[in-house]
Amino acid sequence: MNLKSMLYSYGRQVELCNSEGVKEKFKALIQPLRYKNKMYLDGIYTEIGFNSQGHYLYIGPPEIDLTAAADDEILSADGISYQIDRAEKVYKGEKVFYIWAIIRTIVQEVY
Repeated sequence: MNLKSMLYSYGRQVELCNSEGVKEKFKALIQPLRYKNKMYLDGIYTEIGFNSQGHYLYIGPPEIDLTAAADDEILSADGISYQIDRAEKVYKGEKVFYIWAIIRTIVQEVY
């Protein structure tokens, strides 16, 4: 099974959005990151309490280059919006094989 068919079979429907709306729709893998020591992960207070701003691992197709994403671009899947914190290209030989990223849920802050 190649990466494209794996993403199609096991991936979630994801949208890359900017301030103007949806730019791209595609399939990608998104899974929670588990940290042994969470002391360096920030959280914020929301209307319903403290949110640790979950961090997730994203693996997506090479055609959707999150390394070149603009500041106003976010990912959306299953009604949840994610900020792109860091993205890198993973190569197989000389070609980009997939895009790897650390993404974080976006929540409204309360002041």
